[in-house]
Formats: sequence, C-alpha cells, structure tokens
Amino acid sequence: MAEIGWMVAGGFLGAISRYVMVAFVSARWPTKLPLGTLLVNLIGSFLLGWITGGGLSEQMAFFLGTGFMGAFTTFSTFKLESVNLFRRGHGKTGILYMGLTYFLGIGAVWLGYGVGM
Repeated sequence: MAEIGWMVAGGFLGAISRYVMVAFVSARWPTKLPLGTLLVNLIGSFLLGWITGGGLSEQMAFFLGTGFMGAFTTFSTFKLESVNLFRRGHGKTGILYMGLTYFLGIGAVWLGYGVGM
C-alpha cells in the first residue's frame, strides 16, 4: 500500500511540473510544433532511462519512475497534438513532431540509462 502513496506524491509533482514547463515553453517560443510537449517527453525519456539505470530503491522507483515520470511525460497529449497538426493542414510539422518524439525519445532513454549506470 505504501507504493500507492509514493506514486501519488510523484504523480502530483510530475503533473504540476509538466504544466509549468509546457506553459513556459509555449509562451516563450510559440510555434506550430508543440515544443513544450516535445521537450517534456524528451526530458522525461532521458530521466526515466537514468532512473532505470541508476538502481534506485523500490520506493524511489515508484516515486520518480512510475509517479513523477508517469505524470510528467504525456503520450496521450503527444498523440492528440499529432492528429491536430494533420487536421489543420500541417502534415510536415506533424511528421517532424512524431519523428523527433520517437527517435530522439529512444535516444534519450539510452543516454539516460548509460548515465545512470
């Protein structure tokens, strides 16, 4: 039952952090490309790799990995933004967004994992 408490605490902080970061990036650098979500997901990919490679305690893994990173990163928003780019006639930007998210995200996880070891 303690795992749930760790996940809730991490999720609370992760969701707030995502909101603040996406709002800051979107206000600072307005563009068709959803830069805020892209950065959140790439940073989250790196951090999750680092967390996984770091051999954390089970409690910290629940707090940071499942809780914080689960709420900080956002797969559903990424998908919605991708579809909306295509619906609005920005197909090239949509393809760029998806490509950057998937390829750089996988690279970020590997890099984070290597740093964490």
